[in-house]
Amino acid sequence: MNFIVETSARHVHLSQEHLEILFGQGYELTKKKELSQPGQFACEERVTVVGSKGEFKGVSILGPVRKSTQVELSLTDARSAGIAAPVRESGDIAGSGPCRIIGPAGEIDITEGVIAAKRHIHATPADAEMLGVKNGEIVSVKVDTNGRSLVFGDVVVRVSESYALAMHIDTDESNAAGCGREQYGEIVK
Repeated sequence: MNFIVETSARHVHLSQEHLEILFGQGYELTKKKELSQPGQFACEERVTVVGSKGEFKGVSILGPVRKSTQVELSLTDARSAGIAAPVRESGDIAGSGPCRIIGPAGEIDITEGVIAAKRHIHATPADAEMLGVKNGEIVSVKVDTNGRSLVFGDVVVRVSESYALAMHIDTDESNAAGCGREQYGEIVK
């Protein structure tokens, strides 16, 4: 069974507190476009992410707001900006990398929250059953491309009724496999 493999570029998830520091009291995110995961969206707003060696201007914010601020970079991004970003599942930010985030109304220094997202598959319980996998299982996924086919190991399966079936990889991983805009993968045992 094939499923879409989506490339996730660098982005930021903000807490309401940090959103208001960066954009102003009572500020609400402006939805630009819906993403593949239900309820998730890209925002019009952008921020600058600063590390000890460099910065990225115009970094996308994904909504809705979260309990904790999280910055997701590729390992190449993190190294070039001088940020120690461990490979982690989304939300697992304890002890992760620090950075400064600059918005139009203010800036914040986070002491943790920068990660390189662990490659993962979102699946509903029905999808997981059809794929023969369980929540938290680690699998390998084969991606066939023109001249750069690759098997990604260490892919975590995340199962929830609120998900839509899709695999997420970052830009480093996508480039390594030569992924195009519409790329599909399949679990290999």
